[in-house]
Amino acid sequence: MKRSGMVAAVLGMVMLSSACAGWGGGVGGGGPNSINVLMVNNQQMIDLQKLTADNFTKQTGITVNFTVLPENDLRDKASQEFSSQAGQYDVATLSNFEIPIYARSRWVAPLDSFVAADPQFDQADILKPMTTALTGDDGKLYGEPFYGESSFLMYRKDVLAAKGITMPARPTWQQVADIAAKVDGAQPNMKGICLRGQPGWGQVFAPLTTVVNTFGGTWFTKDWQAQVNSPAYTKAVQFYVDLVRAHGETGAPQAGFTECLNNLIQGNVAMWYDATSAAGSLEADGSPVKGKIGYASAPVVDTQNAGWLYTWSWAIQQASQKKDAAWKFVSWASSKGYENLVGQQIGWSSVPSGKRASTYENPQYLAASQAFAAPTKAAIEGADPNNPGVQPRPAPGIQFVDIPEFPDLGTQVSQDISSAIAGQESVTDALDRGQQLADDVAKSYRARLAGGSS
Repeated sequence: MKRSGMVAAVLGMVMLSSACAGWGGGVGGGGPNSINVLMVNNQQMIDLQKLTADNFTKQTGITVNFTVLPENDLRDKASQEFSSQAGQYDVATLSNFEIPIYARSRWVAPLDSFVAADPQFDQADILKPMTTALTGDDGKLYGEPFYGESSFLMYRKDVLAAKGITMPARPTWQQVADIAAKVDGAQPNMKGICLRGQPGWGQVFAPLTTVVNTFGGTWFTKDWQAQVNSPAYTKAVQFYVDLVRAHGETGAPQAGFTECLNNLIQGNVAMWYDATSAAGSLEADGSPVKGKIGYASAPVVDTQNAGWLYTWSWAIQQASQKKDAAWKFVSWASSKGYENLVGQQIGWSSVPSGKRASTYENPQYLAASQAFAAPTKAAIEGADPNNPGVQPRPAPGIQFVDIPEFPDLGTQVSQDISSAIAGQESVTDALDRGQQLADDVAKSYRARLAGGSS
């Protein structure tokens, strides 16, 4: 996933005055009983768009005008819209990367008063790590999840069984590497494991940063000392690069989520460490590996858990003059009732899961996701965005550092990591360059700690 560097640039822009809440017509136009929603074009969002008029609008009288964009375009549009507080959109889909950053700049509205006045929404049912990830530095809630994910290890049960191998429920990375070596070549053209190698802070660094965390590494110390070429960070990256080069998929330097998903479905790899959201595709009707996949916790070394945390969520623009109507939409789209609506009208495998405890008690949902529901819930509940490693962190985030500069930093460093996976440079050289880039970012934060200007 690419987050535009524009997020960093717009943080320095002058904030416009926020409009007060209410039902009156706002900057976005469209009348008092309509709201404008900026939304990413994921399939589950498209389902919501189809269901809105006949359900939400029919129940509330509020018309929803959707602007639906591809992910990268959505992020650029949202950063422009929210930084300028233009008020064109009342609601937008933002992730747990953007929401805390936007909250610091008061670009998004706190939701606590709406939650308190709407007990039927049942905030306590939202999985705690999701609430934590969408809470600002001031302790206020700024987003509600539409769906969420963590990460876990997916593996071919039949392939491991044929080799007499039992996968531990909570494997270590060394155990995973040993298994990858044993199952490499277990079937014609099958490699031991698939790990992302494609450049991008949301590609290779999504899984790799979780490896760094559990190996004892970190991007930055609590006092903003860059650690990219530290011994622990180097050991983690060297392990990852060696594993994927020795037993990983063909074309690893270009492989991202989609490529690894296809490799596991097509029988080209025996294992894959990645997003819990992949399980729905693996277990879908027609999948050649349906019923053949086992799911284990994200591999660890020095931490108890290692899975990441990600959610597409709803946030209300501070400049919106229709916050009451916006909350009615947000609370509907993230509700138990909406999940049931999707299950009944579209199918239980399409439910936007990963956010509510009650989802994992719903017998109809469990019937459609019995293979992966429990490990998915366990992975999300085990994720701690405020404490993902062995040392205190200066900013939250598991597979990322929640600062505006991270997308550009992570993407630049990832290009050298991908080159190391391709055998074009050493891990040491890659991380030495990464250390310089990270220290450039850290300097301004150290200056703020010292009371200087950035």
